[in-house]
Amino acid sequence: MPLSGAETIARVRQHQRETLLAFSCGKDAIAAWIAIRPHFDRVIPFYLYSVPGLEFVEESLDYYERFFGTKIIRLPHPALHTWLNGFMFQPPEHCAVIEQAELGEHSYNDIHDAIVEDHGLQEDILYATGVRAADSPLRRVAINKHGPITWSQHKYHPVWDWNKQALVDCFRREGVKLPVDYAMFGRTFDGLDLRFLLPLKRHRPRDYRRVLEFFPLCELEIKRWEYARAS
Repeated sequence: MPLSGAETIARVRQHQRETLLAFSCGKDAIAAWIAIRPHFDRVIPFYLYSVPGLEFVEESLDYYERFFGTKIIRLPHPALHTWLNGFMFQPPEHCAVIEQAELGEHSYNDIHDAIVEDHGLQEDILYATGVRAADSPLRRVAINKHGPITWSQHKYHPVWDWNKQALVDCFRREGVKLPVDYAMFGRTFDGLDLRFLLPLKRHRPRDYRRVLEFFPLCELEIKRWEYARAS
């Protein structure tokens, strides 16, 4: 049997006095932060943006910084450079510019190592995630097989065994709010498909224009939807 979430936190605490936290602003990441903060001398959260400078994201990050009393590091998500280098939603005239920029692609381990170097942390420090087994049968199988700590990837899952009711109880007890993402998208923002683009255009037009600065042809997603509705 894998370690429980509480046992996972205790095992990681034996390894390190501080912890990193991969913070997506999602409900599971919020729960992970609440679960780990009494057990470590310091929680160092980082947020990976897929489009920089979105106002609704910054509003949420500001709220959680004030709620937890901790600065959240902002870094580019690995997907951002992958999307740009793959010319996703790019007009032809942008492709040569992107090629000339020679954007390097990076992994989660690269992000971990950069934070460690920039903040003078122990080299093998682990970061917590909000992964929960209840979210996916594949996740449950993986955790049952490999356990909730992946040392080679520097990560652990402190709330992997929490169910939905545990989340609800936690949020009520702590008085923490969910981000606006759930009202707009029903989940956290993590893509450039119609599920996210249409609500952004309707409710956050400045943020939608910001997305178009980086991915101008995203408008095609909405045009396809409008055409399908009209036909």
